[in-house]
Amino acid sequence: MSNPIVAIVGRPNVGKSTLFNALAGERISIVKDYPGVTRDRIYADITWLNYKFTLIDTGGIEPETKDKMLTYMRQQAQIAIDTADVIVFLTDVRQGLVDADFKVADMLRRSGKPVVLTVNKVDDFEKLLPEVYEFYNLGIGDPIGVSGASMLGFGELLDAVTAYFPEPSTEEEEDELPKVAIVGKPNVGKSSIINKLTGENRVIVSDIAGTTRDAIDTLVRYEEKDYIFIDTAGLRKRNKIKEELERFSIIRTVSAIERADVVVVVIDATEGVTEQDAKIAGIAHERGKGIIIAVNKWDAVEDKDDKTIYRQTERIREILSFMPYAEILFISAVTGQRIPKLFELIDRVIQSRTLRIATGVLNEILMEAMSLHQPPSDKGKRLKIFFMTQVAIGPPTFVIFVNNKELMHFSYQRYIENKVRETFGFTGTSLKFIIRERSETK
Repeated sequence: MSNPIVAIVGRPNVGKSTLFNALAGERISIVKDYPGVTRDRIYADITWLNYKFTLIDTGGIEPETKDKMLTYMRQQAQIAIDTADVIVFLTDVRQGLVDADFKVADMLRRSGKPVVLTVNKVDDFEKLLPEVYEFYNLGIGDPIGVSGASMLGFGELLDAVTAYFPEPSTEEEEDELPKVAIVGKPNVGKSSIINKLTGENRVIVSDIAGTTRDAIDTLVRYEEKDYIFIDTAGLRKRNKIKEELERFSIIRTVSAIERADVVVVVIDATEGVTEQDAKIAGIAHERGKGIIIAVNKWDAVEDKDDKTIYRQTERIREILSFMPYAEILFISAVTGQRIPKLFELIDRVIQSRTLRIATGVLNEILMEAMSLHQPPSDKGKRLKIFFMTQVAIGPPTFVIFVNNKELMHFSYQRYIENKVRETFGFTGTSLKFIIRERSETK
């Protein structure tokens, strides 16, 4: 199940980016004292109590303006509203109620989405609380006073936001149909791949980059098995974005990735792998999804020889070195080359993501690994690993109990991961390791 999406919207210069940065716990958005600085939307994953959600920062809404950039920002905010599950409507207690707030409130009412009215810059609750009550006049709910700069009132705000979420499930959910997200830069052939899979033009295909703005679900049946394929808008380098609306495609891509079991990252074979491909793949990697690298347009690569595929593979492994487990497949959506192989890989990756290993077997592998390569030591104190157990799937998650977490160096954790992979495969999926301390007497 994907995380709920929460969008912070409001007119310019009410402190959206400051609030976003405070909630995200790091300085992500550019903050300036004049309106219109946050032109693109930034996102962050937030945890509050038992809830997890994706928070979106947006440019300000200027309901009536002839300024071209503010018009773009208003359109972007509308896309954020359409995408979000809950909206934080941010206003400014210092500026008080203004006509633009009423117009934004009308815009939000028409959306039909849950709205949490938030009044920012309430640095002194005793002094400013009466002014917060003025915002009841918007007729869009009870105002909640916060201070993004001073980090005040966040508990009440987050409680109000998460009240609209479904209760977090304590059990692993099993979806009957595997979901596969097709992601990549614009114009790499994502829609063409889905059209080839379905055997019909279900998705609009165009040579103009950025044709697909929304994530589109397509049911595909292959050899008596059903799959849900999710086509997404392409992600483009920021300095190449000519149409500001395309900046918002990243959130829909993130949302599609979170819904997916397997993510197919499409790379243009004629261009080769790029840093932008790495950023897109990194979103799926961070979320622990199964990953397949589909190198499309293989038919268009000229002067191929028996070494071409190996050179491309080495380059992909170099750029995507953070995910050596990813499967690589060279395909052509035009000719159908190796398209059936894609289904085989998807099935293998899904099987790996749901693989469970008995604790006894895991610890046999762990003991063997430690006998071959002794755990590290620091200042005379040696790392002791007591045992390891698997606690979750999708991705497979393991807890390792040690005497001191500080002694568990990343390189030794990677060594253990490699030993687990050598034994059990785990094709195309990341593995998650949690290091826990326990006393030697327990």
